[in-house]
Amino acid sequence: MVKVVSDRKYTKDHEWAKADGGKVEVGITAYAVEQLGDITLVNLDVKEGDTIEHGKAFGTIESVKTLSDLFAPVSGKVVKINKDLESKPELVNEDCYAAWMIQIETTSTLDDLLDVAAYEKLVASLDH
Repeated sequence: MVKVVSDRKYTKDHEWAKADGGKVEVGITAYAVEQLGDITLVNLDVKEGDTIEHGKAFGTIESVKTLSDLFAPVSGKVVKINKDLESKPELVNEDCYAAWMIQIETTSTLDDLLDVAAYEKLVASLDH
């Protein structure tokens, strides 16, 4: 079983969301990293100050195997971008739960996202 962290919520597209006050950090899960392999590029199509919509793509992540879209787990305003990923995309492979991609200021909750148990069940169903 891949690592799932209990202080976050998850999407069916394998992004995680970590609430911190009115802000939400967003990244990808260990399952996504395992499926992608070695990350070679994180391309964020948003900049600080942009408005983002729940479920819409905010960038792409590229690996030696494939290219995948990144989807916003919540709506809101992008307040911070992890610029370290521009020159060091491998940080996602090293610790995907520390290598957040964007921070969103949101007024919505994370209630419609998957909790740890629901996400683990989803991942288990994909492994069969």
